[in-house]
Amino acid sequence: MKVKVISVLEDNYMYLVIEESTRDAVAVDAAVPKRLLEIIRKEDVVLRAILTTHHHWDHARGNEELAQLFPGLQVFGADERIGALTHKVTHGQELTFGAIRVRCLFTPCHTSGHMCYFMWEDDSPDAPALFSGDTLFVGGCGQFFEGTAEQMHTNLTQILGALPDDTKVFCGHECTVRNLKFALKVEPENEAVKQKLAWARQRDEQDLPTVPSTLHEEFLYNPFLRLTEEPVQRFTGRTEPVEVLRALRSLRDNFKKPKERPNPPAMLAFDWGLFGPLLEKK
Repeated sequence: MKVKVISVLEDNYMYLVIEESTRDAVAVDAAVPKRLLEIIRKEDVVLRAILTTHHHWDHARGNEELAQLFPGLQVFGADERIGALTHKVTHGQELTFGAIRVRCLFTPCHTSGHMCYFMWEDDSPDAPALFSGDTLFVGGCGQFFEGTAEQMHTNLTQILGALPDDTKVFCGHECTVRNLKFALKVEPENEAVKQKLAWARQRDEQDLPTVPSTLHEEFLYNPFLRLTEEPVQRFTGRTEPVEVLRALRSLRDNFKKPKERPNPPAMLAFDWGLFGPLLEKK
């Protein structure tokens, strides 16, 4: 399978997963239909389904429009708040799209209905892929909007952290540099953090994505996966893993907060070109 990484909005990623033998495709977090349709046409594929990690507008906003454009389109997710939802999935449920196999991994915390998707093809030499939405980022984890540190600890250690080490991690946002700056504050002597941050900064300067990483790499530099490491515990002043995670998330939330950003509907309107006619009049 081939994964197309598609940058949209301010720092979001949506993905198009293509089964190369049939040219069928599955989208993950189809937030901006116009951009997705451009890639579908360019790749000459047929969109069969959408997998939505959670209901937030910057991950699910395009579902209704795409469902209208493609009658019979299947939309999968774990939250009734997801637009155009046709199939509500549960933890451990497996889906099949041609040769592509998908295991649904329920990871409530960022939202109460967050679902990650683990994909692979049988008898393929390629590493499996994890579409982690806003649960696991390169160098970080999602905010606890609708859940608890206990839930995120389970997500990161028992569910996502238990996947094969070579799993490629495709997350929902490009926030790698910010995450790794925080990771360097947590572990200033960690060479893996220093090297990954230097690499991420170079990618950022070239306007290139930092996804995918691998799960193996994440365990080397992501502080939210390193809760039992002495420097991480010393930084938080905690030793019990859930308490370390809770403290880390709180510290990360207050770490060099970015300048106030435009509100999400305004950002989306700009992305869709809805302000074009207004701007042209000036």
